[in-house]
Amino acid sequence: MHLVDILIHVNEQLEDKQRDALENNLRRLDGVIAPRFNKETPHLLCVSYDSHQTTSQKLLQQVKSNRYHAQLIGM
Repeated sequence: MHLVDILIHVNEQLEDKQRDALENNLRRLDGVIAPRFNKETPHLLCVSYDSHQTTSQKLLQQVKSNRYHAQLIGM
């Protein structure tokens, strides 16, 4: 297992319910350990994952598949 953290900026202003749904959606993916939105900066989504099971691009695509505009931010 190789744990990696990435930061995804979600352009839309999401409500609590939408953020929870997106976190749960990501949590169901193989290799995702802990997706969580930053409470102080709710546009930022940190995702801890096993890079042997998935990639940052797949995680970004999953966010975008929910019709959100998003991009990876370097950490």
